[in-house]
Amino acid sequence: MANSLKIKLVRSCMAAVKKDQTATCHALGLRRIGDVVEQPDNDSIRGMIFKVKHLVEVEEN
Repeated sequence: MANSLKIKLVRSCMAAVKKDQTATCHALGLRRIGDVVEQPDNDSIRGMIFKVKHLVEVEEN
């Protein structure tokens, strides 16, 4: 992927967060703390990251 984002789950998306934030993590492909996924860099993915920015770390490739 030319323009992609590496997203790492650093905090639990199960405890003390809203159900829609948990669903967003799962839609990104993040299940457990420490999971890393690579997603394309587009507005849709950026919006999902913004919603759970307190739970993830993002690295641009």
